[in-house]
Amino acid sequence: MAEPRTPEKLLTAKPPVFHHNSHSPNASLQLPSPIITRRTRTASTSARAMENPMVTGVVKSFSRTKGHGFITPSAGGEDVFCHVSDIEGEYVPMPGDEVKYRLCAIPPKYEKHQAVHVQISNLTPEVHHKWEEPVFGSSPAK
Repeated sequence: MAEPRTPEKLLTAKPPVFHHNSHSPNASLQLPSPIITRRTRTASTSARAMENPMVTGVVKSFSRTKGHGFITPSAGGEDVFCHVSDIEGEYVPMPGDEVKYRLCAIPPKYEKHQAVHVQISNLTPEVHHKWEEPVFGSSPAK
């Protein structure tokens, strides 16, 4: 028989964790839940993010079809989540690209951060695709 769902049990329940495919090189990375996009971010959260300094990092992974990726901060620490709506510029990021971004706290606890206002500062030598180009199955910037 299932355990009753009392308010106390609901408060101590852990939020769902989304794991990537075990064959993925990013199997240890976790998506934030809920995913906060530029469109769903509150004005006050956006204003606080704009007060943060620009920091640098390197794109670890980015999937155009999934709409997100991760950035490894130059200063070290955990990889930072990045949503497609927070990429500024005409090119789709690729692993190895150097980027500048601001950190924005993720609700509800504001303990983790995501990258916002992401700008590619140094492209890798590989051919980069523009956002308006169609997505092809064999494209490296899926």
